[in-house]
Amino acid sequence: MSATDPSAGEADSVTPVRLDVVRGAPTPEELAAVIAVVGEAYASEAASAVAEDAPRPSPWQLSARSLRHPLRRDLEWGSYGG
Repeated sequence: MSATDPSAGEADSVTPVRLDVVRGAPTPEELAAVIAVVGEAYASEAASAVAEDAPRPSPWQLSARSLRHPLRRDLEWGSYGG
C-alpha cells in the first residue's frame, strides 16, 4: 500500500509521506507493516478532521446587548410637544 493508492481514499487529495529509517535495518515486510499502520492512522485522522460550517458564537457574543438605536432628532422633547 502506498501513500498515493486510490483505495486508501481520494488520490488527488493525498500527499506523499516521507519515511526515513534512522536506526537498524528493517526488512521489506516490516517497512510494509509500518507504512500500512501509519497510512491507515493518517487516513482515519484526516477523514475525521472536519471543520465546522460556521463558527459558533462565543458566550460573550451571546450575552452582549445589541447596539442602541440612534437618537431621533425629529421628535420633540417630552410628550407635550412644546
